[in-house]
Amino acid sequence: MKNKFLFIYNELVRLIQQGKIHPGETLPSEHDLCRQYDTSRETVRKALNLLAQNGYIQKVRGKGSVVLDHSKFEFPVSGLTSFKELSNQLGQDFKTIVHELSLGLPKGGVEKHLQCKPNQKLWKVVRSREIGGERIILDKDFIREDLVPELSTSIAEESLYSYIEGELGLDISFAKKEIVVERVTEEDQEYLDLLDHEQVVVIRSYVYLADATLFQYTESRHRPDKFQFVDFARRTKA
Repeated sequence: MKNKFLFIYNELVRLIQQGKIHPGETLPSEHDLCRQYDTSRETVRKALNLLAQNGYIQKVRGKGSVVLDHSKFEFPVSGLTSFKELSNQLGQDFKTIVHELSLGLPKGGVEKHLQCKPNQKLWKVVRSREIGGERIILDKDFIREDLVPELSTSIAEESLYSYIEGELGLDISFAKKEIVVERVTEEDQEYLDLLDHEQVVVIRSYVYLADATLFQYTESRHRPDKFQFVDFARRTKA
């Protein structure tokens, strides 16, 4: 298997995030992992080194690889993953609450984000995301109605991307993202369980189809104590 160390890494991350390996516990020895995954010690060490780099384990001399407290959810910045797909990967109980589903002309400069005409009708979908009994994400989606003619509350509760790709046959390809920290708004206070937090982490996404058509603008607002935003970078040599 190509890049088997990544497979082992992802497997161990999944077990840690799902609580099947607890903070303070020690991972199996390199020898046992080699036997478990039928691979070389070098491959296992690569996986363990990546776990250490990303804060999942601490290598302790004479004890092995100790699992660290990793209570924040990893949000893959570079990926284009729906909330349902991400929740399934994390193995967490989740719920989507639809607060608004409306169709109308763009307001507040949204047409500039979507590079569309002022008379272009847009779907506006406002949803809070509940994980572990707390509403910790507020998603505000704006989608071109000429490309997605119909939407319903049940679709918004389930998965917009599953509907757009599976039912409409559109090919969602890539996104440009911006990450900023902003003060909470009245809308954040209304729809999120903010506790005492006065700021949220905002990811603005510009989502394109395979033919490079910009069809969706999303503003995703996250409670800062619940997430860490990660990416995997590889150095390329000129």
